Amino acid sequence: MKNLRVIFALVIFVFSSHAAIVAQGTTEPAKNDTPSVADFMADGKEKEGYRIGFQDVLDIQVFRHADLSQRVAVSPTGMISLFRLDKPIVAVCKTERELGNELEKAYRAKYIRDPQVKVYIAEQRSQAVAVIGAVEKPGNYYVNRRMHLLAMLAMAGGPSKESGTRLLVARTGSTTNCRQADDVNLDDQVAVVNFKIRDIQEGKESFWLKPGDVVSVSDADVVYIYGDVVEPGSLRVREPITLTQALASSKGLRPAAQKDKIRILRQRSGGGEREELVFDMREIDKGKVKDPFLEPNDIVAVSRDRTKAIMNGVVDMIKGSVPNALIYR
Repeated sequence: MKNLRVIFALVIFVFSSHAAIVAQGTTEPAKNDTPSVADFMADGKEKEGYRIGFQDVLDIQVFRHADLSQRVAVSPTGMISLFRLDKPIVAVCKTERELGNELEKAYRAKYIRDPQVKVYIAEQRSQAVAVIGAVEKPGNYYVNRRMHLLAMLAMAGGPSKESGTRLLVARTGSTTNCRQADDVNLDDQVAVVNFKIRDIQEGKESFWLKPGDVVSVSDADVVYIYGDVVEPGSLRVREPITLTQALASSKGLRPAAQKDKIRILRQRSGGGEREELVFDMREIDKGKVKDPFLEPNDIVAVSRDRTKAIMNGVVDMIKGSVPNALIYR
């Protein structure tokens, strides 16, 4: 009888322990260190809009086939060659996901029953925006998305101390030669776009860059002033300058200057002869005429009033011939 009680107690103990283990397992499932397909495919984020280009470097990862994972560069022909695949695969102009799907089809055809392939762009060497000219950090900037011109200027450190007021954007086309349905064909429109730096900085102008664009920030603008001014010569300007400001920078007009006929010689768009604009400084001083802004390479010509010059010469001659003591008296 005593032995039966002992056996019965042992059975109850074993049953209770097993139940506790089962109950614990239902609340805390055992951890599995092996990553799932979902975990593998969710790793990383595809660069939306980026199209693989020539000489880009790609990381190819094949789930549960580490021997097939490799890093490969896109050839100058736009192809990549991988282990166990008989033929090269076209990579250029595809997104990471599109190329991954293409590789899955290729592996499924001959080698793997249910392949899971992930493609990462390790190094972007094809799609660059070049920033040249008067900026703090000129160079090639690789981009994987559309970028605003203002943001690109910021990446390049902004205009330098030697910069002028304008910049040019030349659209040369991406080195990937990939054209999307929403791309605008600029071949029949404009190849170069001209902007004022201040308009870009103040948000008055908006422009989105694409791979292959070249941004050129011009040096300080130059205007030329000659004629009957105190200090004729060239004037380097980094901000928009008016006619009055330019003459003030030349220390002003001489006494015999013809104030009612100040000429601005301006280069016409497309080259050719310069056009002549005539202004009356007396009207500008009175606010009757708007003080005009000068443009790069403008020439300000200040003529000499011959009558004033003769009269001033006579006065100077009289002053020079009369003794100082007599003039004083």
